[in-house]
Amino acid sequence: MNAQFKKGALELCVLSKLVPADRYGYELAEAISGRMEIATGTLYLILKRMKDEAYVETYLVESDGGPARKYYHLTEKGRSYHKELKEQWKEFVAAVNHLIEEEEQ
Repeated sequence: MNAQFKKGALELCVLSKLVPADRYGYELAEAISGRMEIATGTLYLILKRMKDEAYVETYLVESDGGPARKYYHLTEKGRSYHKELKEQWKEFVAAVNHLIEEEEQ
């Protein structure tokens, strides 16, 4: 998959995975990498930026037989941002689809 395509979509993918439930970093990486290749470091940079921008909050949960896990929770600001990004993405995809379908006619 083209890296530039992924670059613009990863933030939306991360937010989308946090809408239904809080997740810890590795869990997010697994959920996303099941659909597209992603570097774990890239994911954690996105999560750090989202935390800095107050789109997510974190909390620790003790783990059986291992270190505590840092969970990411979507804030109300994050939910609003997700909704906005999702609408923008749909508009973008529709415009691109329209343009590339014109080529075929």
